[in-house]
Amino acid sequence: MKFLDQAKVFIQSGNGGPGSVSFRREAHVPRGGPDGGDGGRGGSIIAECVQGLNTLIDYRYQQHFKAKSGRPGAGRNRAGLSGEDVTLKLPVGTQILNEDGDLVLADLTETGQRITLAQGGDGGRGNAAFKSSTNQAPRRADKGFPGMGMWVWLRLKLIADAGLVGLPNAGKSTFLAATSAAKPKIADYPFTTLHPGLGVVGVDDHEFVLADIPGLVEGAHEGIGLGHRFLGHVERCQVLLHLVDGTADDPVGNWQTIRKELAAYDDDLGAKQEITAISKADSLTDDDIDDLKKALQKAGAKEVMVISAVTGQGMTDLLRRLYGTIIQGRAEEEERLNPPQPWQP
Repeated sequence: MKFLDQAKVFIQSGNGGPGSVSFRREAHVPRGGPDGGDGGRGGSIIAECVQGLNTLIDYRYQQHFKAKSGRPGAGRNRAGLSGEDVTLKLPVGTQILNEDGDLVLADLTETGQRITLAQGGDGGRGNAAFKSSTNQAPRRADKGFPGMGMWVWLRLKLIADAGLVGLPNAGKSTFLAATSAAKPKIADYPFTTLHPGLGVVGVDDHEFVLADIPGLVEGAHEGIGLGHRFLGHVERCQVLLHLVDGTADDPVGNWQTIRKELAAYDDDLGAKQEITAISKADSLTDDDIDDLKKALQKAGAKEVMVISAVTGQGMTDLLRRLYGTIIQGRAEEEERLNPPQPWQP
């Protein structure tokens, strides 16, 4: 299934059904009172977060969603049927924004979460609702209230424990393939990865989810290159794994480029905990590795590790470090959301 992380759709809730003007007419009841029923409520547009989806590809081919209108009321005080709701089934991590993209209407982060995006119109009142002591035979009934229609953006931000970032051809796909069952395309040229990928990584009987983001380039936060649309996928991660190609002409400069792009895109993303890993260590000498580690630390890298996805060098230690950081981040987030209550005697 092709990956799609952004789609624009039009949603329209149903109109309320009109009320009925009717009077009771039976044998021996020549002047029965009003008995017009109310109209039915229009159907609503509902967004539901479901498990098992990881793309918005379904919304490329169907972009208009309209709920049914409510049925009219009828005599004998019969109310009209309500229109059926339309439910948009969306993957975990989907944000719903207004047409301009500057207002988040909903953020679906948990399976089973349901949000009403467009409420259906109320049904109109039948003439039985207008009966009073001074008006025994009202001939008035309300029209149904209209539904609402609007364009919205669906934007998927993958929910992963760790995010894999770096310049194109830094070895990200090779790392993901070596540590999980994911099978990303691997080749010796830039922009091999065109779409974000997820892999479940296992270490010491523990598992966590790793997101592989297409290679970023300078100016990515302004829309240059392929990575600018995918920076949002690492916003929810507990930790970033920044791969630096040790065989590149300027590894330190490459590291600084990515750091600038992360900070320019979002302050919180730039401040997120990061582990830097020098990749392709099998092609470097020990002296080259030591010099590069020192240069990266001098440039501002707080934690630098050395790996080779081909030979397995340093891979287990790195995965253990990532998992430990993820567990620590989860604990801190849990404490922030549920602070300990003061003891009361």
